[in-house]
Amino acid sequence: MKVSIIVPCFNEQESLPIFYEEVIRVLDSIHCEYEILFVNDGSNDDTLAVIKEFTDRNRMIKYISFSRNFGKEAAMYAGFCNVDGDYTVVMDADMQDPPMLLSKMLRILEEEDYDSVATRRENRTGESMIRSQFARIFYYIINKISDADIVDGARDFRLMKKSMVDAIVQMGEYNRFSKGIFGWVGFRTFWLPYENQERVAGETKWSFWGLTKYALDGIINFSQVPLSFASLFGVIMTMCSFLAVVFIIIRKLLFGDPVQGWTSLVCIITFIGGIQLFCMGIMGQYIAKTYLEVKKRPHYIISDSNKEDIKKVN
Repeated sequence: MKVSIIVPCFNEQESLPIFYEEVIRVLDSIHCEYEILFVNDGSNDDTLAVIKEFTDRNRMIKYISFSRNFGKEAAMYAGFCNVDGDYTVVMDADMQDPPMLLSKMLRILEEEDYDSVATRRENRTGESMIRSQFARIFYYIINKISDADIVDGARDFRLMKKSMVDAIVQMGEYNRFSKGIFGWVGFRTFWLPYENQERVAGETKWSFWGLTKYALDGIINFSQVPLSFASLFGVIMTMCSFLAVVFIIIRKLLFGDPVQGWTSLVCIITFIGGIQLFCMGIMGQYIAKTYLEVKKRPHYIISDSNKEDIKKVN
């Protein structure tokens, strides 16, 4: 049995030594063959230098370094494309994904009839109330409008059998949302809850706006409901406009009142114009995603690596 660990890294020079010592301790206690693939996502600190120090100490440590920052989704995809273990796990280097859970996750896959063990946070200790509430709203919405099964509090930290990893690699779309992809490919998944962990060092790379954009990308990538919503809005507004015209005609015929109130007319025109722009914006998001897909640009470009037979461009 071989376990492959994918560790996306972006400016994690402070937390990497702590993560490395802990994950090696856990792997040694499990007594299994392993490889740890660090994916340096264009860090501008000493992250790559720290990773190279690990490779000097342990031949099981591999790394991929991108030519620039392509994002965590690209880093995870590069990892999936370049590991060959019987089991593959994705972990963050900031220790918010506790390495101590690895032994329990492996035991579940080996002894029970599951294809993956996924983790979810039982609470959001350390997060602001607003951020936590928006996260809950996102999970509620995306589960209602898409085919992706995403549990509230789900992390990218999960252990998967090779069959599931191969299925994920086959989904080569450029606009990636891994939480949705994990749910879409299916397979039997055991959800393992754990207490939320705070970073051991450094600062989070996810701003509130960044998380909001990521959530919107997830909704657009895995649901056509926003397009249906825009169409329904158009139908409703057309019906309202038709009824308003009928009302004005009847009022004129019965009462002979002239149509008055240019201010109200301006408000109505502005309201309808806003709705039109809103619906066009929804359609524009889908067109933009299609535009990025058809250009067939690589998900990532590798500038440095110590791994043989690596997929440099994908």
